[in-house]
Amino acid sequence: MLYNVSPPIDRVFLEIGPLTIYWYAVIIVSGVFAGLWLATRESDRLGLKKDLFIDLVMFALPIAIISARLYYVVFEWERYQDGPWWSVFAVWEGGIAIHGALIGSVITAIVFARVKKVSFWQLADIAAPSLILGQAIGRWGNFINQEAHGGVVSEAFYNNFMQYLPDFIVNQMYINGAYHHPTFLYESVWNILILILLLVLRRKVNPRRGELFLTYLIGYSVGRFFIEGMRTDSLYIIGSLRTAQVISIVLVVACVAIMIYRRKTNMVNRRYNGKKI
Repeated sequence: MLYNVSPPIDRVFLEIGPLTIYWYAVIIVSGVFAGLWLATRESDRLGLKKDLFIDLVMFALPIAIISARLYYVVFEWERYQDGPWWSVFAVWEGGIAIHGALIGSVITAIVFARVKKVSFWQLADIAAPSLILGQAIGRWGNFINQEAHGGVVSEAFYNNFMQYLPDFIVNQMYINGAYHHPTFLYESVWNILILILLLVLRRKVNPRRGELFLTYLIGYSVGRFFIEGMRTDSLYIIGSLRTAQVISIVLVVACVAIMIYRRKTNMVNRRYNGKKI
């Protein structure tokens, strides 16, 4: 099952003297700017300050990168414990985790909301489509690096599906003498579907405050759970338990519980105040 495979895409985007800029960095930054553009448009529509999300990103982005790297290093400590010590900080060599980035971003947003005296849930709802858009774009950085891919595909899968993908994707998924599942593509497409759902909910349904963000977490977690099971580079908690799958289950259960709790609390408060829902 070998068909005129072209060389993989060069990971280097641009070299200027000693400075090397990688495609991965360009794609991640593009995702950040696309998400920021979407968030500022929505915050402007709601009458919030235009620079609110720019300020938030200035704080959240570096913290998200640090927390994403720390998360990865903690679960892959055996790779780093024998040094060199600087390898712990070598983000350019790969090794960041989206769940770590989410943890850092949420904590930053909570503190930021309190300082700015705005609703965290409102910020989270505005940011939800931006986050999933950034993730959808960011997965193409994994594509360039030939990472976060799945196992070797069968000949039947190649003939019935993979051969119909664009050649540049098929060729890039030819790794170590075999074609692999483009799980980066599966997740990117799933994230785009979640983005569309969130935009429809925001404009047509206008859900309760906070529920758009919770829907984002649920939707992403469901897709990530199944796609993670196909990947070959998963982080593990204990034995064969994949960290991302466990976190996905916890997030789904927690988000559903929060939705139910907040709705019941709102109903009780409205009844107490003598107001109709």
